[in-house]
Amino acid sequence: MELSVEKPENIMKLYDENTGLWRFVKTDKSAKSLEIIEKTLCRLGLSKNEIKVYIYIARTGEHKASEISEALSLHRTETYRILRDLEKKGLISSVFEKPLKFIATPFEKALGVLIETKKLKINLLEKRKESLVNLWLSLPKQEIENGRKEVFQILEGEEQISLKADEILNNARKEVSIFTSEHDIPNFYHSGLLDKLDKISRENINVQLLTNYSPKSCFFIEKIKLKKAKYSISDVEEVPTFILTDDEQLLLLIRKDDGKKKVAALWTNYDAFVKALKTLFLALWTRNT
Repeated sequence: MELSVEKPENIMKLYDENTGLWRFVKTDKSAKSLEIIEKTLCRLGLSKNEIKVYIYIARTGEHKASEISEALSLHRTETYRILRDLEKKGLISSVFEKPLKFIATPFEKALGVLIETKKLKINLLEKRKESLVNLWLSLPKQEIENGRKEVFQILEGEEQISLKADEILNNARKEVSIFTSEHDIPNFYHSGLLDKLDKISRENINVQLLTNYSPKSCFFIEKIKLKKAKYSISDVEEVPTFILTDDEQLLLLIRKDDGKKKVAALWTNYDAFVKALKTLFLALWTRNT
């Protein structure tokens, strides 16, 4: 019989001040709530170890630096540096007593602080954008060969993929053809991409949307209530999500683990590739309409 051994990452070490002993507690990852929170904090600019320290203090109460260092297996010097950085960001506070202890800012307030900090940085960049562009244009010009080049670009992460999709839709002049799988349609909905389809279809752009049949796909199609954009349900399952605009640009989403994890997206204007995907789209559209 094979013994079931708990993985170390599923165990948290907590210090009990009443007994003066350490205890080992199994962490609850059933709904992957912590994983979602950690990813969000990472996107808001915290490092992996900053996230570990903040979450540990927020979930277990006030602690001395030595206790945090011991519980999270971090070097004491690094722990002090992280605590100072978190304090500067307004995410933890020092308790004025000996020995010095640290408490976490409530999560909802900490999240607000990080979001506002992100907004301030973006606003500052927006204000500097014009001067930076002018500075770039003032640089000596070099001879650049003009003409259309067939190129490709690899994008990673939900944000980068959504931004690229938004960009090519904004540049569409006549036609947009999209096939989206049930794995991608929720993100297309929440990022506002599906609403944009309805908007550009009112600008005399021919919009065609195909999605494979599933309860999830039908739910989101019904939820957005497309008016002018045409849509249809396909019976295929193995086709990846892709966006075509004006037979000129292609954004192809790449997934692994049976569609559960998005890895990247490929953008290209390579003519043969664009035509191949357009032929596939027309075949699917004709077959299902």
